[in-house]
Amino acid sequence: MPPPAGVRPAVNLAAQSLTIPTQAGPTPAAPTPADPTPADPAMAGQIDPAAPVLMFDSGVGGLTVLDALRQALPECPVIYAADLAGLPYGEKSEAQIAARVSGLLGRMTERFKPRLVCIACNTASTIALASVREVLEVPIVGTVPAIKPAAAMTRSGTIGLLGTAATIRQTYVDRLEAEFASDKILLRYGAGELVSAAEAKLRGHKVDMAVVERAVDGLRRQPGGEAMDTVVLACTHFPLLTEELAQVLGPDVRFIDGAAGIARRIASLTQGQGFARAQPDVALFTGDADTGDLAPALGQRGLASAARF
Repeated sequence: MPPPAGVRPAVNLAAQSLTIPTQAGPTPAAPTPADPTPADPAMAGQIDPAAPVLMFDSGVGGLTVLDALRQALPECPVIYAADLAGLPYGEKSEAQIAARVSGLLGRMTERFKPRLVCIACNTASTIALASVREVLEVPIVGTVPAIKPAAAMTRSGTIGLLGTAATIRQTYVDRLEAEFASDKILLRYGAGELVSAAEAKLRGHKVDMAVVERAVDGLRRQPGGEAMDTVVLACTHFPLLTEELAQVLGPDVRFIDGAAGIARRIASLTQGQGFARAQPDVALFTGDADTGDLAPALGQRGLASAARF
């Protein structure tokens, strides 16, 4: 079956013909901007069991969120969408990110009729989440820096936060700090280089430890940095580099990210819904970058085929 208009076959990861999910079916009512609530139980039975969760990121960092979702809802159909043509988001303006994310998710939602959209990207979530919720009539789950649990974890009272430059400057992060860590020291550092390092690692390339060391130095050289004992990984790419970061930071520093919390939220919003895969889960990529070396990482996460969008 040929793919729908707007989708170009890229690489088949499971030696089988590529098919793109196009399940139709009613969508739940639009969530409120502040906190989407679970669908009405009466509506749960009307959701097409084959309707996927659409998981969106600027690149492959969102696969760390997919890992958590596989643990929570192993039977849930998934379309993983990576905007490689727009990578890196952290170097773009807020207006560029909001317009790009809203446009792409609007087209993808119309095409694939997901039961829920997960923006598995801190930068896109802190900038575009509100605008996306205004235009899409499906539940939207975003990704925010895990400042609240980090404040509960820290023993020294000093927390590091690694994110993209676009994420760490957002007033949303200021509000999280004021609400949950006002009595702590929060050190922020824009470590955009780690995005490329994580993308390279997932493609099977060796991580440049100098990049990791620069990110750590960016935190530790700030006043109070030596007392830091907890680091918030405020980019979904960064958990892919936990091993390398731990080598530099040492055994006394703990890491936290939002993946498990996101998976729990998706499970809550889809409670009572049926799940049934009509066909293998698929990865979508924008742009023309070669994604062949991502095949092992995608296959390990149940994404049996890939296509261009």
